Amino acid sequence: MKQRLFTLLIACLPLLIAGGCANTEAVVKKAPAEETVKTEQPGSVPTATIPVSGKLVDTIAAVVNDDIITLYEINREAQPLIREAEKKSTLDAAARSQIRHTILDRLVEKKLVDQKIKELNIKVSEEEIRQSIEDVKKQNNMTQDALVAALANQGLSFDQYRVQLQEQLEKLKLVSMEVRSKIQVGDAEMREYYDANRAKYTEDETFLARHIYFRINDKAPAAEIKRTMTTALMVLDEAKSGKDFIELAKTYSEDPAARKDGGALGPFKKGDMLPELEQAVMAMKPGDISDLVYTSAGFHIIKLEERKSGKLKPFESVKAEIEDILYRKKSEERFSQWAKELRAQASVEIKDLKGIL
Repeated sequence: MKQRLFTLLIACLPLLIAGGCANTEAVVKKAPAEETVKTEQPGSVPTATIPVSGKLVDTIAAVVNDDIITLYEINREAQPLIREAEKKSTLDAAARSQIRHTILDRLVEKKLVDQKIKELNIKVSEEEIRQSIEDVKKQNNMTQDALVAALANQGLSFDQYRVQLQEQLEKLKLVSMEVRSKIQVGDAEMREYYDANRAKYTEDETFLARHIYFRINDKAPAAEIKRTMTTALMVLDEAKSGKDFIELAKTYSEDPAARKDGGALGPFKKGDMLPELEQAVMAMKPGDISDLVYTSAGFHIIKLEERKSGKLKPFESVKAEIEDILYRKKSEERFSQWAKELRAQASVEIKDLKGIL
């Protein structure tokens, strides 16, 4: 259940990402011709100083039911995104405007969510906040001091982080109430997904093999490498003529374990071995002996003993995973629909700020 709640939190990121904006009193101002205005407020993260000679500093940008969104709020939230985008390329006026309009949409949705939280009287206890912080520290293997230091690197105090966490938990509860209760995943659709994705739930092919290994030092002289190759080719000839592969491995292999297990490899799957060895094995049938295979470690002779096709995992063993996949998909779809309905039912007035936003 906890996993599903965090899934919903991820699904509602568009509503949460604009967090931390307080309602501010709307003020319509004109900056004096020589004045420079800083987009800062007490307790807020400092933003860039913006010359506004003769330009509008703040005004109401939108009214969401009984709450307002100001131009100041939009610029405050947009500035970090604009600065980040400018690190990659130069932004023209249209690109900057697009970022501000995106922020405006997010702020509208945030206002609607905050209003819904108040309407439903959703509360988060001190213990829930404390436990969430402990979970964060545990998942990231952090002490309290390490967490505080990590937050400071992001420009956040611990108290600010705690407030943000409380807001996210409130929104998580809201989304759980409004979305989760309306979602059901039935056996029939889970089986339909299982049948349509059999390849996904089929185990990988497995192999059992043996090898004889001849070590090569990459700094060895050519004569020494030639002697090693001559020995390897002699052993290969013996193996292909029917000599006992296990005994050959115990006698000649320079793999220390081969003296005990006869060069046993596996079971292993595709991707578990060196690419050169895997390429040789994939072309073999049980009982085949490879030609001499060269890797950066040396020469290898491989005998494939067994090749097992992957088995389809039983439905019951993957049922919970499929349920989570379908639940997540339905959650995202339901949340998107819920957000549209919430906005459609609200009174949202976007002010005409052409040339300003």
